[in-house]
Amino acid sequence: MLKLGNRTIGYYCIPDMRDALTLIRHAKLASKAGFSAVWVADHFHPWFHSEAKESHAWIWMAAAMSEVKEIPFGTFVTAPILRYHPAIVAQAFATLQSIYGERVVLGLGSGEAMNELPLGYSWPSVRERKERLIEALNIIRKLWREEFTSYSGKYYSLTEANLYMKANVPIFLAAFGPKMGKLAGSLGDGLITSVRPFQYFTDVLFPAVSNGAKSVGKTLDDVTKVLEIDVSWADDYESAMSSTRRWKAGLLPNLFEDPIADPRVIEKLGLDNVADRALEEIYVISANPEDHIKKIEEAFATGFDHVCLFSSSPEEEKTIEMYSKKVLPYFVSS
Repeated sequence: MLKLGNRTIGYYCIPDMRDALTLIRHAKLASKAGFSAVWVADHFHPWFHSEAKESHAWIWMAAAMSEVKEIPFGTFVTAPILRYHPAIVAQAFATLQSIYGERVVLGLGSGEAMNELPLGYSWPSVRERKERLIEALNIIRKLWREEFTSYSGKYYSLTEANLYMKANVPIFLAAFGPKMGKLAGSLGDGLITSVRPFQYFTDVLFPAVSNGAKSVGKTLDDVTKVLEIDVSWADDYESAMSSTRRWKAGLLPNLFEDPIADPRVIEKLGLDNVADRALEEIYVISANPEDHIKKIEEAFATGFDHVCLFSSSPEEEKTIEMYSKKVLPYFVSS
């Protein structure tokens, strides 16, 4: 089974911001630049409305992997709770693995209202979404391993269902708090999370992941730990800051809990309620490559194995080139 190497850096393709063909070009450039993986967001609605895009992650991933053949690709993340039945997720990723081998990673999470409510679903509680995620993960693995399997759960069922292609795709679980962290440790091959104060990971999240891992005979080292790091690079500060403002709503905790699905509303809530200084606390907004290196080095020193670079830079191809020349070589040589 694929395991992302220690101190590696992946590149995040974001369909919210760019069209599918542009993202394929960026994936090619990222691979040539020395990034070790490509990740793709799996959304139905984007996080903002102005100049937004949104293509289907799985279809894009299949197309991109046919063009970029050297490195793994994964979703960051798929929510198998409502709009995707877990059996369809299992079939889709078994298909990807049958074509592309062990370069496929399935990132799973408990979902966001903006991706489920537009399809006519009601937004479940946090507890129900966690329960759905656990059931979904169990179904996916049963279908990958068993013949003509049945399942009767609280939310999903199977009746003599059989996938005519088996798989062993690594599953990484998104977790931001200790409850989901424990779940990632016990049920996941990897952990996916995003930037917080680094002490939070050592004091809260990693111990929870470790406890989950121990409950099934694993250790924290057996769980690949992936951190999303958000950056914006440009020659001048205002250009770098300006391109990050569209993401302000992502810093509102209620957006992950409340039934808000309209990108026009989401964008306005972010712009009206989140100050630039809050972005500065999360993003590396800097023209200095050393600032980018420092943040990534802190992640590795904290215990992360892999960093996923989320770039909201105004000129993305120049950013990839800068990373190729100034940032990635540091981690190859160190």
